[in-house]
Amino acid sequence: MTNTYLTTDELSARIKYDVRTIRERLKDSVLLEGVHYVRPFGGRKILYIWERIEADLSAYSQESAVIPMARGGVCHG
Repeated sequence: MTNTYLTTDELSARIKYDVRTIRERLKDSVLLEGVHYVRPFGGRKILYIWERIEADLSAYSQESAVIPMARGGVCHG
């Protein structure tokens, strides 16, 4: 599988979040180093891995539509 590496500006355009929001709020809380982004050659530049971010985006949106029930079941609502 080939990965698509994006700069912060490119990621911002794809997910419709401001660059500053990605850097200050999402990086290291939601987007984790080694999972969602890498620093090639140990430098300061950050490259985001699009396929992993896209997978997590769809996983979170599917989970949010589920309401947990008392006995372990779920309500899709």
